Amino acid sequence: MSSDEGQQHPLTIYWIMWTALFVLSGFSYATDFMDPGYVRWSLILILMFVKAGGIVFIFMHMGWERLALKLAILVPPVFIGVLIILMALEADNTFLTRIEFFGDSPMEVETPGHH
Repeated sequence: MSSDEGQQHPLTIYWIMWTALFVLSGFSYATDFMDPGYVRWSLILILMFVKAGGIVFIFMHMGWERLALKLAILVPPVFIGVLIILMALEADNTFLTRIEFFGDSPMEVETPGHH
């Protein structure tokens, strides 16, 4: 039987994390009063990732796990995120290339019968 079996973390760290989540959620809700745009969505995503990271680190006890387990769980989502960003950039490039070579955006094309 190992000496650290049954070890518990002090409750203070959970209360601090709960308070931090409460404050971060308040900031997240405060973004509703901002003008729509990239800054607003960037803030929402950053706050979301910070809150999720805190939950994983403290409440799911990842902060006390071995590095190999942390990497096995956290690295694949990073790669998936990079691939999503690359796909979004490629989609924008394809869309803009089609506009350049074929003319107006498909959303602006007049439908038959509507003048």
